[in-house]
Amino acid sequence: MHHAVLAARLLALRVGAGLSLTQAAAALGAHRTTVMRIERAETALDAGQVRTLLERYGAGQEEIRQFLSELATANLPGWWHPWRDVMDPWALDLMNVESAARMVRVWHPALVPPLLRTPAYALAVEDALGTGRSPADRARRVESLTERRARLTERGTRIWSLMTEAALRTRVGDGNIMEEQLAALREDAARPDVILQVARLTDPPHPLTGVAGLTLYRVDVPEIPDHVVRESPVGPADVWSDTETVTAYRTLIDQACAAAPHPSTPLPYPVPLT
Repeated sequence: MHHAVLAARLLALRVGAGLSLTQAAAALGAHRTTVMRIERAETALDAGQVRTLLERYGAGQEEIRQFLSELATANLPGWWHPWRDVMDPWALDLMNVESAARMVRVWHPALVPPLLRTPAYALAVEDALGTGRSPADRARRVESLTERRARLTERGTRIWSLMTEAALRTRVGDGNIMEEQLAALREDAARPDVILQVARLTDPPHPLTGVAGLTLYRVDVPEIPDHVVRESPVGPADVWSDTETVTAYRTLIDQACAAAPHPSTPLPYPVPLT
């Protein structure tokens, strides 16, 4: 259970009990900003504080027990914990959102989107980008990406990917790597949990033409908003969760997908190996 979900539930319980932030804070012997930070998931949820608040809000013992059990689960390290030292900080912050997503929509203007990359292709991208990381760290980043995909598949999260025909032309690694990647894309296109569209080079520009890679997380949990991520070649990615920005990018992705060939359309052509 996501900390943000539990924090939102605490807010709903306080409002339902008709208590102000000041009244809730009094039960903790703290300032109202302490409760505000708890309700915004801006601080770790302490089991003792949570129990005190739940009792003040009139929760029954079974509800308190269940809440604290979910909190204990939320406090366990995420699956990504072993790779946290090689993951981008902004990506770490989004793993809980990804874990709650029912659909991940991705766009990449020049390469195969990360979640559809084979390990060999992903490693070749890491090597080509010259990130300054050691070979061991680059290999571990690929491991974390492979695990991400496995976790999404396990949860039945749908991946809706829009890529360009240019990705099939851009040589990443050698011919064997490209051949393996294309075969993997064909297999993915036949999966029920993957929607794959390829914008052709001969098609007119679409709303995402020239736009950096995007990832849109569609989340089913009411307490967690949808998120959109725009990649950056320098510095951290841009991340938004406000309704206006997320809706604007979702509209762009919808329009670009509507302009692209239907998902059932075969991949344009095999990757040349010479």
